[in-house]
Amino acid sequence: MKCARCLLQLQRLRPAGQSARSAAQYGALPQSPYASHMLHNTQLQVLRRFHGSPARVKNRPVPAEFINEDDKKRDKSLVAHDDLFERVDKESRTKATFNKVVDVFIKADVRRRGHVEFIYAALKKMPEFGVEKDLVVYNKLLDVFPKEVFVPRNFIQRMFNHYPRQQECGVQLLEQMETYGILPNVETKVLLVQIFGEKSHPMRKYQRLMYWFPRFKHTNPFPIPQQLPEDPVDLARFSLTRIANDLDAAVTVYQLPCTDITESGELLTLPHIVGIQGPSQMELLAKHNPSRPVFVEGPFPLWLRKTCVHYYVLRADPLPPEEKVEEPYDPERCLVYPLQLDLDLDRDFGDEESFDVEDLDEGPVFAMCMTSQGDQATLNQWISGLQQNNPILGQVPTLFRLNAGPKELQGVGDTESEHHRKPEQETQREERQPEEEPEVLEEERPRRSHGMKQ
Repeated sequence: MKCARCLLQLQRLRPAGQSARSAAQYGALPQSPYASHMLHNTQLQVLRRFHGSPARVKNRPVPAEFINEDDKKRDKSLVAHDDLFERVDKESRTKATFNKVVDVFIKADVRRRGHVEFIYAALKKMPEFGVEKDLVVYNKLLDVFPKEVFVPRNFIQRMFNHYPRQQECGVQLLEQMETYGILPNVETKVLLVQIFGEKSHPMRKYQRLMYWFPRFKHTNPFPIPQQLPEDPVDLARFSLTRIANDLDAAVTVYQLPCTDITESGELLTLPHIVGIQGPSQMELLAKHNPSRPVFVEGPFPLWLRKTCVHYYVLRADPLPPEEKVEEPYDPERCLVYPLQLDLDLDRDFGDEESFDVEDLDEGPVFAMCMTSQGDQATLNQWISGLQQNNPILGQVPTLFRLNAGPKELQGVGDTESEHHRKPEQETQREERQPEEEPEVLEEERPRRSHGMKQ
């Protein structure tokens, strides 16, 4: 036993490359059969200490002659999931190409490795392909998940959020559907049950969507259609009707968009001019004092989903307090929403009879219009068209307060004087009435009613 201990001490002091036999030659071990047996056992122990680990083997450089060509192809095929969508040309990004990219990923690997990263990349690229509101595409992305792999088998797995990363990805997909107002269907439920099971976070998110979405679907009293009209005249008519909120208002098309060639050979493009005016606005304009000017202001933006349109208004300054005349309310003007209530309620000593209400009088609005070119010449045609039903406009001075429109800000040929001009321009219309009255091309007068818009 002492010989073995001496041998171990010598192994610690000497370099690891020397064997136990050299130690015995220096006289560290006695020459006996028992010692030779111990020497053989210690040699086995020493040899075991020289075994290398697999980590050290991996770090060694591999000669170039032993590299297989198949390994090179695998390294080149490992690309980011965003590159799969970036490779598609921007001009050909449609629903068909998006589905083709998803099919390529599904067929690339049976085990669907990297499916979470691929789904996140697909959700980010959906608006570029125009499929952010397509329920079929969302169900196709859910089908990328492997089936019956992330389903919890017992209550402990359900309690500890079995496969949290995959469940968060499924919830993120359903949240994007909620953002764009997409209601799931039965196929979505079947896929979620097959992927995550009935007791999972994505399934709870699906149940919340199915509970609340049908209840909030028809809460907007003035809904906007999913597909807006492509014709600019129809879009202007729809927008003005929505702004006016008056069933008695009449929409008039003063000019249709058209192109014409002048005698000199130049191409002339005429914009569309669509206006709206109600009978109450005509009455206010008829009572307007001719010595006070009216103003044409704009453009003001109006958003319809992702489409932005601009409109212009014809308005006047509020009347001074000495000229205001309070007219009695007509009780039969509106039976649903009474305009005045006379209630004799018992008041306590602590009740205040006066309320702190900030009244802001912005002045009356006489008419509104929409046009593709918001210059003074185009709006002057609109004012001239209004004179047919409002003769007082020929006596009232008209001032134009026009801001820099969106097209003027993006123009390339703007001069330095245009960049430094004032944001509001007030120019008086010199010509009260043009030589030729513009012809009203189309006029729509809906049925008049004395009720509020429902």
